[in-house]
Amino acid sequence: MAANQPAIGRIVFLLHRQHNTQAASPFYLPVLHGAEEACRERGVVLAFVVVGPAEPVRDLLRLHQPDALLCAGFFEPEMVAALHDTGKPLLLLDMRLPGYRSVNPDHRLGGYLATRHLIEGGRRRIAMLTGPLAHYSILERYRGFRQALFDAGMLADPALEVQLPSVGNAVDNVGRAIDALLASARRPDALFCYNDSTALAAMRHCQARGLAVPRDIAIVGFDDIDAAGRANPPLSSVRIDKDTLGRMGVDALLGAIDRASVPDAQATEQTLAVQLIARASSTRD
Repeated sequence: MAANQPAIGRIVFLLHRQHNTQAASPFYLPVLHGAEEACRERGVVLAFVVVGPAEPVRDLLRLHQPDALLCAGFFEPEMVAALHDTGKPLLLLDMRLPGYRSVNPDHRLGGYLATRHLIEGGRRRIAMLTGPLAHYSILERYRGFRQALFDAGMLADPALEVQLPSVGNAVDNVGRAIDALLASARRPDALFCYNDSTALAAMRHCQARGLAVPRDIAIVGFDDIDAAGRANPPLSSVRIDKDTLGRMGVDALLGAIDRASVPDAQATEQTLAVQLIARASSTRD
């Protein structure tokens, strides 16, 4: 450990309140589990805190007295700056901002692999359901989607790209988006969804509208949560080793503290590989 650096006894795992939902839990709970295991092996206590932009973050941190901060998922840049101003070592997990250390899955490659899989399956009208593009992970998945279309010589069609509202009932929002796509002049024959919760809701809605998956429409999700493999038909998805992601976050944070003499300008980024898991929702017999 660098000279004059205190021992790290407690890390706070921060999750934005917008991620503390039933839809997001299948992703972030395994990440938290991996981080907790890595901390336990090193004799470090991990506390879990959910925060929002209107909450007194400094007061919450004062209660836990952390030595370092692990921020998982999207946070407003202003909130990250406020956390940085506490002077605590900080690492972004599943998020990227210039000047900050971070660990991220290869979201862009995942979006590329999912879309290329659909193209190689003969699909030519590929729609995408996406979330807020202000989120680094979602934007990267979208960029991978666009890159795969470009590399295949296919023109991107903005009419087949739907950004879902961030307010309202998520399942209802997906249903309305699917209905609009099915009513369009270029009805899609495939659908890439930015996460599995969206893909599962989309698949149920397509089936309720009388479409056969994958004969009429192929569907691929992202994250490979447990429910993906249990769906009917099983959902193709981009797998992220969520436990490893949590472990990598702790390792990178503690490693950064050990190298505390390195200035913030030399912040480093680490990338976790992803894998496409092709299942029956996108593969023809």
